[in-house]
Amino acid sequence: MSQPRMPVQSSEESVRSMARRARIASRALAKLSLKARNEVLLAQAKAIEEGRLGILKANAVDCTRAEPDVRAGKMSRAMFKRLQVTEQGIAQMATQVREVARLGDPLGRRLAATQLDDGLVLYRESCSLGVLGVIFESRPDVVPQLASLALKSGNAAIMKGGSEAKETNEAIISIWRECLAEFPELPAESVNLLHSRADVLELLAQDRDVDLIIPRGSYQLAQFIMKYSRIPVLGHSEGICHVYVDRAADRKKAIDVTYDSKAQYPAVCNAAETLLVHQAIAPEILPRIVAKLKQASVEIRGDHKTRALLPGEVIVPATEKDWATEYGDLIISVKVVADLDEAIEHINSYGSHHTDTIVTEDADAARRFMSEVDSAGVYQNASTRFADGYRYGFGAEVGISTGKVHARGPMGLEGLTTYKYKLYGNGHTVAEYVKGEKKFKHRALDLANPFPPERAKASRTVKARP
Repeated sequence: MSQPRMPVQSSEESVRSMARRARIASRALAKLSLKARNEVLLAQAKAIEEGRLGILKANAVDCTRAEPDVRAGKMSRAMFKRLQVTEQGIAQMATQVREVARLGDPLGRRLAATQLDDGLVLYRESCSLGVLGVIFESRPDVVPQLASLALKSGNAAIMKGGSEAKETNEAIISIWRECLAEFPELPAESVNLLHSRADVLELLAQDRDVDLIIPRGSYQLAQFIMKYSRIPVLGHSEGICHVYVDRAADRKKAIDVTYDSKAQYPAVCNAAETLLVHQAIAPEILPRIVAKLKQASVEIRGDHKTRALLPGEVIVPATEKDWATEYGDLIISVKVVADLDEAIEHINSYGSHHTDTIVTEDADAARRFMSEVDSAGVYQNASTRFADGYRYGFGAEVGISTGKVHARGPMGLEGLTTYKYKLYGNGHTVAEYVKGEKKFKHRALDLANPFPPERAKASRTVKARP
């Protein structure tokens, strides 16, 4: 099967045209049955597996091109790590697409039902957003994650990846579009790829046809997009995550959770960047945690109390800047705090509202921490690395939102839907209520049986007829 030719977007007119075609495609997607959407996803997962050699070959080109920048310090080791694709990574891509296929239908879900009056019933039902614009850096695995979530939720997607992953992204999109060609009812324009920074600026101007922009990358990227677009932006920015070891912490859990949060995969946004330790337990636990971290070659940047407790260790003095830095690398800042209050205050002051965890056996301390820390994810005795759509059971994720509007935390299918109100009447007019001839009942209906009594009775009568 020949691969479809990837369109090269290079002008304002072409990006506008792409957005318009994506809008048309989104309407076709929204009408597809759940069965049809799932069939496409399962076919896509198989296509990714069968196309793995092409993806690996393209990624090798990207990685070879990036190596001089890594050596020159122009690309961080963390970004290079996110760029790399392996056989295992491709298998994970396919698994995530299949997981999305296994999820329930996010469309047409009845969210609320209200009987306004006799014969006048209002329903709130989920529906697709329409067209998504996603701008991301480095990680090619974002492409199948986003494409699968968009398809399942009935949305078209326009993507722009970092130039460092150009070949890999194009290889994955080509495989995806080639598979779409096997399903005539599904427009190829449901998934699109932009190629230049100029295209991004044009995309941000398409407020008529693009419904939501999702930046995945640095804080600076999210701020840039919000500055230059009238389209709603769902911020996916920094991950300044914390581990707080409370005075009532289990020692082994403290070591294991801290190590996993920092060293398991330091290049991602849900890796811990700062360790806070209660002063009562610090003399005992800090030397053990630091020794474990240094097994993974983690650089320690500590406040003056940390350095005083570890005179024999090489510890870089922490600065004010360290507390607000996402390293994305084998570096962690460490601070000894007086109590739970200081830990919560530090996290709310310097954190990015992403994910923070407390290690403690004190249920009251855990409740306070989880109630008062203002983050999308708050954990007890668990690694921050669990902040992930796949691990949450969402199949995959578009990203992790650190904002509070529309979606928060790992964003899966539900975050890619909105809702509409459906009102069923029988010749009702507002004038009757304004004149006082009729009065509203505003009676909430049970979603398990979202019909007013008279409709439910009629429905049962019809079903009983032979």
